[in-house]
Amino acid sequence: MKKIKVIILILVLIGGMLLMTGCRQSERVAYNLGKDADNFNITRRIVVYNARTDKIIFELIGNFSLENNSEHELEIICEVSENVYKKHFIYLNENVLYVVEDMSGAYVDKYHYEVNYTPEMIVPFTLVNKD
Repeated sequence: MKKIKVIILILVLIGGMLLMTGCRQSERVAYNLGKDADNFNITRRIVVYNARTDKIIFELIGNFSLENNSEHELEIICEVSENVYKKHFIYLNENVLYVVEDMSGAYVDKYHYEVNYTPEMIVPFTLVNKD
């Protein structure tokens, strides 16, 4: 009976080690960055854009936690000073999109990356007032 318990324990330990080795580096980095951001340790910028009117309707830069609390709503909790927080809600629909940019980053990888926004993707238009 004792041998069976030892064999089961060894199999459980081997199974646990196999589960832990299945993580990719990118998964660990994504998890760590998300955790740091939710703990208000990373400065980020969120820009909410109305695609129908081509206007930015909300921009926030700071240390904040972001969560989709429903299918059509973002919840943003900002740390404004020690133990002082503010909460913002953004309603999302088919014309509203958002981009979150990591401003300060966290040293988790030795490689550099760059984010570029292409203004050519936004079609300009002119309003003409005929009196």
